[in-house]
Amino acid sequence: MTSRLLMSYNAQAKRAGVPASEPERVAGSTRATAILDHDDPRVGALARRVESEATPRDALRTAHRIIARHVRPVYSVEDGRRVSRTLRLGRGSCSQRMAALEAVARAVRVRTRVRGLLVDGTYWYPRFPRLKPFVPEQVLLAWPEFRISGAWVPIGELFESPASDGTSTSTSDGFTNKGGETLFDAIARTGVRWDACGTASAAACDLSAQVVADLGHFDDRDELFARHGQTLCRTARTLGEPVLGRWSAGATRPTA
Repeated sequence: MTSRLLMSYNAQAKRAGVPASEPERVAGSTRATAILDHDDPRVGALARRVESEATPRDALRTAHRIIARHVRPVYSVEDGRRVSRTLRLGRGSCSQRMAALEAVARAVRVRTRVRGLLVDGTYWYPRFPRLKPFVPEQVLLAWPEFRISGAWVPIGELFESPASDGTSTSTSDGFTNKGGETLFDAIARTGVRWDACGTASAAACDLSAQVVADLGHFDDRDELFARHGQTLCRTARTLGEPVLGRWSAGATRPTA
């Protein structure tokens, strides 16, 4: 019941079995990009609010809370939007809010990279129960990772304790992908992973069944979108953004 008609050509071309790049070869970066424009004063101001935190992980957790509080979650479809514009508008999609956290990380000299995942479009049915025929068959997700203490930490594990015993500072009530909570918000209270977690107790965080294809790792989301395109074609983004870009997560209809 999902749709291919609105998807970009590149996104349609990707299927399960696409060989993923070796993560060891993707070093990430702290440089500014067209999307992650941390040289903009708005991003710099946010970075200065967190740079005095005790550790890089603490800084990113604080930045996450600030973004979650001040950038309203909406269903914007412009994944290529500059972070500075997202901060200026005070609203953004899950992807745009994650990009904001990446930009802040780079501004405080924490390297970032992204993992490209194609996620089954039906996973978004709970958010659009009356618009299922218009939900893309596959959704391209840029999942950020941060280089902290010599290891790559996916955003879904940012709020977990780095202790070797696997203890966590979050609660594992799972994520249902409906209502006002988005993936970006959920990571502050529960682990979110796109690989099988391996234990029954961690089943709530396992979203691996939703993954259609792993496109591998990229130095930044700009590279990912340049190579694989965004989920929706340009025409669909142009027509949909004025409505979806103001539609708050969990709301039954678009808001002003």
